[in-house]
Amino acid sequence: MSNQIETIIEYQLENRDKKTVFWRGILAVPVVLFIAAFTEVAHWGWTSGFLVVPTLLAIVFTGKYPSYILNFNHALLELQTRFNAYVLLLTDDYPSIERNPKIAVILPDVEGGKKLGRILQIFKLIFVIPLVIVGLIYTVGAMFVTFIAWINTWSTGTYPKWALDYILGIISFWNRIYGYALLMVTDEYPRFTL
Repeated sequence: MSNQIETIIEYQLENRDKKTVFWRGILAVPVVLFIAAFTEVAHWGWTSGFLVVPTLLAIVFTGKYPSYILNFNHALLELQTRFNAYVLLLTDDYPSIERNPKIAVILPDVEGGKKLGRILQIFKLIFVIPLVIVGLIYTVGAMFVTFIAWINTWSTGTYPKWALDYILGIISFWNRIYGYALLMVTDEYPRFTL
């Protein structure tokens, strides 16, 4: 079994709700505000509200990953994944603030932190820089693909199959980066490929 993060999204290609697709950016505002509330409380905008520093300190100094922090970070990552799937037009299901079995993120078992290198956690934010640069390039491409898919989905009611793999890949790519560098649930360096 791999130590990578797995992202599961039940997407919808046919019979899309054209009205919600057209107004998707406006409809997503309440969820944006909800997610932003976590970021604001954390005062670490680049970490997207994840509990990074407490996780780092717990793993480095005690060798343990507190389960309550893991549960919070996992729930926030799944919420962001539901939001991304909705905004990037993979589904018409509004992103619930509760778990949704149709959109899930499966994290590797860290066995309470026993599987994680204590000192490696300190350097992960440096090691992840090349991945973030590649991810930003992928994300620019995803914006173009989503715009074209938005026009197609709004006019025909069908999400284009050619856009699906790329957008699913982008979401999975960023989840692997978050799992490696911010959630610290794996020491396996994420792949650069989608």
